Amino acid sequence: MSDTHIGQDRGDGGVRARERTERVLRYLEELPGDLDAVVLTGDVTDHGTPEEYAEAAKLLDGSRHVSLHCPGNHDSRGPYRAALLDADPDDTSPVNRLVVLPGATFAMCDSSIPGRGDGYLDDGTLAWLDSALAGAPHDRPAFVCFHHPPVPLHGQYVDPIRQFGEHRLAAVVEGHTHVAALLCGHSHTPAVTTFAGLPLVAAPGVVSTLKMPCEGEAGGPLDYALPPMLAYHVHDDEGRLTTHFRVVP
Repeated sequence: MSDTHIGQDRGDGGVRARERTERVLRYLEELPGDLDAVVLTGDVTDHGTPEEYAEAAKLLDGSRHVSLHCPGNHDSRGPYRAALLDADPDDTSPVNRLVVLPGATFAMCDSSIPGRGDGYLDDGTLAWLDSALAGAPHDRPAFVCFHHPPVPLHGQYVDPIRQFGEHRLAAVVEGHTHVAALLCGHSHTPAVTTFAGLPLVAAPGVVSTLKMPCEGEAGGPLDYALPPMLAYHVHDDEGRLTTHFRVVP
């Protein structure tokens, strides 16, 4: 899942964004089966305020599933660290974390650039990623996760603020054969493509859906009437990733 934008105020004090996030999380909680992890690929909040993160923490901490997340361009590293990771709020370095679970490894990378909408994995993050993947177990798939897609997704609103410098990321992931896929958000629409010979899956937005150019821009590029969506990822014993998209009514 991606782009919950907790705190987004469309004349309702942020009620709509919270309700949609609650709806998706409640849907996941009520599943009869278990999930290995729930991954939230950025833009957890809309303005990056401590109050928004406090609200997000309450929502995410209540899950029975393992919850993983990374920052997006609407997030703020200090408050993010304090509320969601119980870490030093004065640390403004990129928020990068490696999480090793019994069935998979998740490299949660910070592609945000403070004060900007576009994304970039700085040299320190890429060095960290290279080292983290090298040290991670090779007997299970590794997923590299971040907010900004590193290739154009042909959406008129997001492509100008995607992740740039992507050839550097490709050089890193190509050196680690246990990387199964890359997962991102930011697009506010489900999208599947390839990057560095691997699947790249952009999760749909919880708070809104981006119209494709063929759908026109009447009323603006973002559709707030469509229901939230999420993506299920299944990595099988043959090393194949299969993704199913679900609308949450």
